[in-house]
Amino acid sequence: MVQFGFPFSIDGRGRTAGADDLEHVEQLIEQLLFTAPGERVNRPTFGSGLRQMVFSPLSGETAAALKFMLQGALQQWLGDVIQVGQVTVEAVDATLHVTVEYMLRQSQQNQVARFAREL
Repeated sequence: MVQFGFPFSIDGRGRTAGADDLEHVEQLIEQLLFTAPGERVNRPTFGSGLRQMVFSPLSGETAAALKFMLQGALQQWLGDVIQVGQVTVEAVDATLHVTVEYMLRQSQQNQVARFAREL
């Protein structure tokens, strides 16, 4: 099965850029984390709401809610592909750092995906 790279781009041959299995899963996680619910027309519940939570007051309750929300979104949308382990989120200055530890269901291989996004 052909898996397109994210973000969409053209490779050096002038064709749609692809991604291997590990890259594809990491790109799926990134899309889910940084997409706001309601942003996709045909999937209005797709996304995590992560960007909206960043501006909430930082507290233990907010951190726990954010972790629960992200783990739930990952399980709902990617649960057939990955088993979610630890999820951590840190806001450093104007940059959001997210780390997702997961296991690929097909290969039983443990992976760690790290993302940084300026707000």
